[in-house]
Amino acid sequence: MEFCPMCGNLLQIEPAASGRRLRFFCPTCPYVCPVTNKIVKKQHLAKKELETIFSGADAMKFAPKTATTCPRCHNGEAFFRQMQIRSADEPMTTFYKCCNDNCQHEWRDD
Repeated sequence: MEFCPMCGNLLQIEPAASGRRLRFFCPTCPYVCPVTNKIVKKQHLAKKELETIFSGADAMKFAPKTATTCPRCHNGEAFFRQMQIRSADEPMTTFYKCCNDNCQHEWRDD
């Protein structure tokens, strides 16, 4: 993308026709720039570092507790968090982590 140095608008491309070369022109002011060389611009994009949703080993440690049964050890209490991971008209997803230090099982309820 190229921008007009006079007014800052996005330049448009006018194709070559009847002896005239390919050129950029501004749709709002009289600026015209003929294209003399092949236009090649390469820009390498850096990937954004992803952060996990529940970062760290102690992420669920400070989450609220609820009375629910762990499917693995049948403990009656678990930490929980809720997130909207689907469309807005769908219910929230609840993530659980067993409070039993020997189990620490994680599961989710959609």
